[in-house]
Amino acid sequence: MSTIRNVGIVGAGQMGCGIAHVCAAAGYKVQLYDLSMERIEAGLATIHGNLARQVSSGKMSEEERKAALSRIKGSNDVNDLSQADLVIEAATEDETVKRKIYGQVCPVLKPDAILATNTSSLSITRLASATDRAERFMGIHFMNPVPVMKLVELVRGIATEEVTFTTAKEFVATLDKTVTVAEDFPAFIVNRILLPMINEAIYTLYEGVGTVDAIDTAMKLGANHPMGPLQLADFIGLDTCLSIMQVLYEGLADSKYRPCPLLVKYVEAGWLGRKSGRGFYDYRGEVPVPTR
Repeated sequence: MSTIRNVGIVGAGQMGCGIAHVCAAAGYKVQLYDLSMERIEAGLATIHGNLARQVSSGKMSEEERKAALSRIKGSNDVNDLSQADLVIEAATEDETVKRKIYGQVCPVLKPDAILATNTSSLSITRLASATDRAERFMGIHFMNPVPVMKLVELVRGIATEEVTFTTAKEFVATLDKTVTVAEDFPAFIVNRILLPMINEAIYTLYEGVGTVDAIDTAMKLGANHPMGPLQLADFIGLDTCLSIMQVLYEGLADSKYRPCPLLVKYVEAGWLGRKSGRGFYDYRGEVPVPTR
């Protein structure tokens, strides 16, 4: 079985930085790669802040925080991934973008390196076909926010070898995460169940059954959800929600997965949720205010 010591991460966004954080905290050397040094620097600052919060809440010591930070290096040179035993791609949820990344990353990887994707919905088998190592390719899907959420979905493609799967499973266990194994169907387990619920909440708003506040309050107090579905959609990103619903709708050819027109309209407006300042709530003031 492959021994993983060095982890490469492609993409210094919210997910990539979260994965870098937990890997470094678990003792792995981490190479964070992105085309933009600006994004890398912003990402490292986020990791710095999140680790500091873990110290203040008693989850780690100051020495552990410093040690974790010392294990993370950022770079915009793809060749710096050449020593990685495992590379996790955490780029945007766009198949064309991911395929392009694999074309750039695969030539610099060690022959026995495992390549994984953090995709939340796309076909692992299809993505693997864009690499030179389908046998050593699989889905390792972390949940957002990565340092807090305990679950990781492991997804094999049709060509994924058993040793790749076993290595990934043991690696995830060292991060103090719980594994659930999903088959390679659109959106896997969590998003196959979660996103249609969010989409239905948006239809409930679209059809005037309830306001944003009424819908979120109903699900928090009536179903004991920690966060209302529209608030959660804003947290995930409405563009990501739409992308996953489109994968479900196209991949399963069932009208029940049709993205709500209101979701499409919000994404077209650039109202993507928290990250853009507006979604089902307006985040530009001190307190989020419903936009409908």
